[in-house]
Amino acid sequence: MKKFLTVLVSGGLLLSVGIGIADEHEGEAEEANVAVPVEMFACKFNEGKGPADMKPVYKKFNAWADKQGIDDYTAWSLAPYYASPEQDFDQIWLGVSPKAKALGRAQDSWLATGGKVQEAFDEVNTCDVHAAYSALKIKSPPERDNPSNIFISFSDCNMADGTSFDDLYNPLIEWGKYAAENGSTAGMWVFFPVHGGGGESFDFKFVAAWQNLEDRGADWDSYSEGGWQKGNELFAGKVECDSSRGYLASSVRMAEDDEE
Repeated sequence: MKKFLTVLVSGGLLLSVGIGIADEHEGEAEEANVAVPVEMFACKFNEGKGPADMKPVYKKFNAWADKQGIDDYTAWSLAPYYASPEQDFDQIWLGVSPKAKALGRAQDSWLATGGKVQEAFDEVNTCDVHAAYSALKIKSPPERDNPSNIFISFSDCNMADGTSFDDLYNPLIEWGKYAAENGSTAGMWVFFPVHGGGGESFDFKFVAAWQNLEDRGADWDSYSEGGWQKGNELFAGKVECDSSRGYLASSVRMAEDDEE
């Protein structure tokens, strides 16, 4: 359990796209906390290629997306920072839309007209994994000084026998509030697998993002100095997570009115 709590702080969507959970705010009526769709590609650089070779490809992608009028798709490039040989890839492409229909529209456009840009991607890297998740926000991040670069982490979590996500949702929201009250600048999400996997060894991924490694370190300190006690209170016997993988994330494209 202490391992899971470390993940919550040092690491930081439901079973189908668009599922919502009631989120009650003090003095307000309940409103739905609706999950949003996320797609991920895990990629390796081709021989002789590296991150610098992706920059002109990203320009081509944005020019294509502008031409297609795609203004509701946000994309990030993630480079491993805290990782092991088990993460057998060089980068992750993470794409987000506000609705699954919007993501599908962007994907349809890509399949119909993105061939030339796809060739440019293929010249630089090979992506053997394409997966989709449904992402539920647990804690909103504050406005970022530099929203184009963040540190993001992922950990795989399994619920204890007899525990459902209904049992975890309110404790997770309370943990987010506790973190904010203690100065955390992290955004926090839960990612549930939807497409591209099969036989997953986890129930969900716990995802967190900070402006930089210093902010991430501040949350780690806060946990070590007493936050673990609150975590024990909320999560003991309910869930276990592995150690988190950390990535340096750079913005490729921002949707209009996008919130991290």
